[in-house]
Amino acid sequence: MRQQLAQTHAFTLLAWSPDRIWFELIYTAAIVVSVLTMLGWRTRTMSVLFMIMVLSIENRDVWLGDGGDNVMQLMAVYLAFTRSGQVWSLDARRRSACERTLPAEDRTGIILWVLLGALLAGSQATGFATPGMLSFGTPTSWPPLAGWATVFWTIWLGCGVRYRAHRKSPGGNLDTFLEFSGNMLHNCAMLIIAAQVCIIYGTAGWEKIQGSLWQHGTAVYFPVHIAYFQVWPFLSNLLTASTITVFIITYGTVFIQVLFPFAILNRKAKNILLAVMFTEHLCIAVVLGLPFFSLAMLSADSVFLPTCFLLRAGNRIKTALTRSAASLRH
Repeated sequence: MRQQLAQTHAFTLLAWSPDRIWFELIYTAAIVVSVLTMLGWRTRTMSVLFMIMVLSIENRDVWLGDGGDNVMQLMAVYLAFTRSGQVWSLDARRRSACERTLPAEDRTGIILWVLLGALLAGSQATGFATPGMLSFGTPTSWPPLAGWATVFWTIWLGCGVRYRAHRKSPGGNLDTFLEFSGNMLHNCAMLIIAAQVCIIYGTAGWEKIQGSLWQHGTAVYFPVHIAYFQVWPFLSNLLTASTITVFIITYGTVFIQVLFPFAILNRKAKNILLAVMFTEHLCIAVVLGLPFFSLAMLSADSVFLPTCFLLRAGNRIKTALTRSAASLRH
């Protein structure tokens, strides 16, 4: 693994120690960070830690992954530069509570910031993190801030400067500049996610067009009947029982993937194709037994969901939770 990392300069915490306890610790930490990211607790910090955990697990052995793992790595990196905790999160709830009361010093954020900085400095100073992770060269190479260390220290310092500017002079020139810069970075990350999804579907569709099985309309039949992907043989046989059904699914898949990058320019066409793509990925997850690939693509596709749909969904979920809480009290 270390020879591979020395060539690719990929990042993974699992290369720091071969002990099984270290692996279990990182794996458990990945679960905890994933849950906290999903709940939206300290999303600025958790999104970066989520990126670190995803890269650590995925880069342990890149030969074991598939297309879903590649999408997951890309989206984890992009997520670290978005403001994902602005609406549906514990962070948003905390900010709403602070607006109704006098803002207090964010002691939890400060402690978390200091602790992560100390861990980063300690792992680098002791040489524990040097096997191709926080340095592209030897442990004694100069400058000490090279490779991934530059990324992590820049994020760490940026968060500190942002908090200090907002705390010392809210609404001041520096605070306003950093706020606008954060919004711009978020918008750029969202644009890159959208472009990445279009590239994935566009290239997949054009590659399929060149395949003879896709041209003949029979390509879907063969992967469904591979023993490795036959999680539910009954569903596989049902799906391919009709030649017309196989033909429609095969040609429909190519048509949708090629058309998707152009359909986003039209709101109605985009929404229709999104519904079809969501259905297709759910079918792939069930029929072919590829849930992680499908979930990775569904999360990437979600960036195109209409704002009005998200607002209605949020209101309905909030109403349902409120009614459930009221019924439990009574």
